[in-house]
Amino acid sequence: MEEELPLFYGESGKPVQATLSSLKMLDVGKWPIFSLCSEEELQLIRQACVFGSAGNEVLYTTVNDEIFVLGTNCSGCLGVGDVQSTIEPRRVDFLTGKKIASLSYGSGPHIVLATTEGEVFTWGHNAYSQLGNGTTNHGLVPCHISTNLSNKQVIEVACGSYHSLVLTSDGEVFAWGYNNSGQVGSGSTANQPIPRRVTGCLQNKAVVNIACGQMCSMAVVDTGEVYVWGYNGNGQLGLGSSGNQPTPCRVAALQGIRVQRVACGYAHTLVLTDEGQVYAWGANSYGQLGTGNKSNQSYPTPVVVEKDRIIEIAACHSAHTSAAKTQGGHVYMWGQCRGQSVILPHLTHFSCTDDVFACFATPAVTWRLLSVEPDDHLTVAESLKREFDNPDTADLKFLVDGKYIYAHKVLLKIRCEHFRSSLEDNEDDIVEMSEFSYPVYRAFLEYLYTDSISLSPEEAVGLLDLATFYRENRLKKLCQQTIKQGICEENAIALLSAAVKYDAQDLEEFCFRFCINHLTVVTQTSGFAEMDHDLLKNFISKASRVGAFKN
Repeated sequence: MEEELPLFYGESGKPVQATLSSLKMLDVGKWPIFSLCSEEELQLIRQACVFGSAGNEVLYTTVNDEIFVLGTNCSGCLGVGDVQSTIEPRRVDFLTGKKIASLSYGSGPHIVLATTEGEVFTWGHNAYSQLGNGTTNHGLVPCHISTNLSNKQVIEVACGSYHSLVLTSDGEVFAWGYNNSGQVGSGSTANQPIPRRVTGCLQNKAVVNIACGQMCSMAVVDTGEVYVWGYNGNGQLGLGSSGNQPTPCRVAALQGIRVQRVACGYAHTLVLTDEGQVYAWGANSYGQLGTGNKSNQSYPTPVVVEKDRIIEIAACHSAHTSAAKTQGGHVYMWGQCRGQSVILPHLTHFSCTDDVFACFATPAVTWRLLSVEPDDHLTVAESLKREFDNPDTADLKFLVDGKYIYAHKVLLKIRCEHFRSSLEDNEDDIVEMSEFSYPVYRAFLEYLYTDSISLSPEEAVGLLDLATFYRENRLKKLCQQTIKQGICEENAIALLSAAVKYDAQDLEEFCFRFCINHLTVVTQTSGFAEMDHDLLKNFISKASRVGAFKN
């Protein structure tokens, strides 16, 4: 979750802070935790972050700028004032009206959030001071962190397992929390209880992107250099060694390469260059470096994806999974994939890197704050559905039972053989229809626009008649399905006689079986008493053949 707000380079070559990732109607349902939400709730989501040691916690914002949480609530990480787990979404009242610019999570978990106004709020696990409020008490509600940040506008946040980084609009980095390996960059290994600016080599540099591994930290500066500090036992700092680094150090092996972004996995690092190339280093026991083997690398190593430029890299400190997206829209993944090791970039069927973490990573978390943009683009099918019975665009109307139904000649010709011939030389713009009832004929025309029907079983019998008359076999099948779903003791005989009349053999068999299975009640209905003589004779004969009247 280290890199929520990407930076892109404008024509001047200067970095430009991007808006949140716009993922057109992202399917949040791919993360299992969202199965606890209703369809109505899912429609309202505009931003989301799935986190926790099992992907069992989620925070999301709605169209109304309200923030809701859901899940197991480890260490009070849901920020609702208690440690109760919940399968019902609960609102975080403390943050109502705040808009989220960047959000990240730790392993405890703890949460660090920056608002669009540049304020920082933290809550959750705090045994190592990772909330930055000067205490080691877990934070059950969001706490506004202002020490050393009061005049700063924070634009990006990143969390390691138990430490936190923030980046300000003027390119400064502040860090706090667990520091056993120097990951807060202070030069010591004492935990840091409040935000403190990371200086040393970064003193006069303008940082444009930050990321955290489990116990290490990274910063990209505006010249494209990468600075690293913290734990280095797997070579994840890319310095050619395995010694920890208590203050920022430049990755010298990237000399002459201009890096735009950095992403950290649990113990590996990816960078993306301005030429669309990816380099990786660090732990590799799951193939997460994408180098074709499982050997750790302490120097940056090129990752060969394909000839296409890479435009996005993805990793998060809670997983050993890597992902990348190319300019052509292809999404690749490598590393740990549902317990398997994928040692070379593998082309997925996904259209965004987020799906890699929903479906392949363990746990199923998000690597960044998701942004779900409402998609106002309509497909051809959706556009046609909207035009049914629209008098503004129609060039034909049907008069049925004294009511009009509006349609479009060209669509009817395209969709139905009957209309192709009947409308061929027809100049009229009104067609009177007396053979079928208004609900039935309207349902038929609507089917031609939508491919679906919504009728009562009794009306579906009338539509079955029409479908037989017009030789619309698919419509006939849909009618039969509707009738089957709506059959009961009262209407079973009527539906059986309709099936016989319209030669719907599958439906006839279904209705017959239903009548046999509910014989006592069915034979007492008015439908049975008024049954057509030939049908009754046939019914009794068939029923006796299947043994319905045996004691």
